[in-house]
Amino acid sequence: MKKWIALLVVVLLALAGWIAAGPFLTVNAIREAVAEEDTVELARHVDFVSVRRGLRAQVEDAIARKAGVDAQDNPLGAFALGLANRAAGGIVDALATPAGIGAVLQGRGLLHRLIGGGVDPDDSFAHAPPPDPLRDATYRFESPSRFTATVLNADGDPVVFVLRRDGLRWKLTDIHLPLDALLAGNE
Repeated sequence: MKKWIALLVVVLLALAGWIAAGPFLTVNAIREAVAEEDTVELARHVDFVSVRRGLRAQVEDAIARKAGVDAQDNPLGAFALGLANRAAGGIVDALATPAGIGAVLQGRGLLHRLIGGGVDPDDSFAHAPPPDPLRDATYRFESPSRFTATVLNADGDPVVFVLRRDGLRWKLTDIHLPLDALLAGNE
């Protein structure tokens, strides 16, 4: 009987270790997929539907707060707000793709990512992607099923990548952009 209990304890410890290591393995797989520009591998570790939904909500909220209550009460302002949300939705749809997520992680513009750089490689001003976009990330378990990796953008504002556990697998499900800081900088 003691052998079965010991075996059960070993199995439970191994399972807990696997769950604890899971987000780090997923972050590493995302890091490698971005470095190799492997969109198929990146898609295995990212729930693009959830990422797109979360980014749309953030952008629409930021636009509404930037426009203010007066714009929402005015029929013309509400119409303009609707147009702005549609335009931003198109940008979010382009961002929430394997190429877009790769561009965010590499610190590159989406257009440059899609067209292969857009700058002559011999140009001294050409973009050189960082060797490891998540090198200086801070990691944190927020619950047994939620894990975050936070990196600072070029302005020093935090970009938070949220991973969620589904069974034994972890996937990137949300990205929290520093939209408040970006909007405050435009004032």
